[in-house]
Amino acid sequence: MLTLTRSVGETIRIGDDIEVHVVEVRGGTVRLGFKAPREVAIHREEVYRQIAEANLLAAQVTADSLGALAAFAPSASAAEAVAGEAGGPATQTADDASA
Repeated sequence: MLTLTRSVGETIRIGDDIEVHVVEVRGGTVRLGFKAPREVAIHREEVYRQIAEANLLAAQVTADSLGALAAFAPSASAAEAVAGEAGGPATQTADDASA
């Protein structure tokens, strides 16, 4: 871990497009300001962990849901049996109608 010492009003740069400004130091609290491109997500650690946990749960629910839905999907052989009971496809061609 890199440790830097900065005073109020000073800045730290990360790469070419991210700036971290020391806005205020009061007691044991430091206020920081960030300038970064909109596509760069900046979160407090506890918020980042909540987002990661929610994404993990959402991915698990999706996999579980797909498995549950598969139980309700008719198999290919069941679909063929239903088509056979109904007399085949519902559409007729001109040749079929004259026969």
